[in-house]
Amino acid sequence: MAIGLGVVLLLAGIILVSDVVNFDIKYVDDNGLGWILIIVGALAIVLSLIINAQRSRGVTHVERRIEE
Repeated sequence: MAIGLGVVLLLAGIILVSDVVNFDIKYVDDNGLGWILIIVGALAIVLSLIINAQRSRGVTHVERRIEE
């Protein structure tokens, strides 16, 4: 789920940086906001991949009891 969010943020940042869409909002720089979204999107993708890799490395221990 975080990978999808990271991809959406990354694409939104690329769109803002490449000036495909220009928002006319005072006090907000489109280029700066785009770079922030690119960084946050890439960070979300990397962190979700790290967390998923750690989750799949689990070790299962089986305990066997011998009844006499």
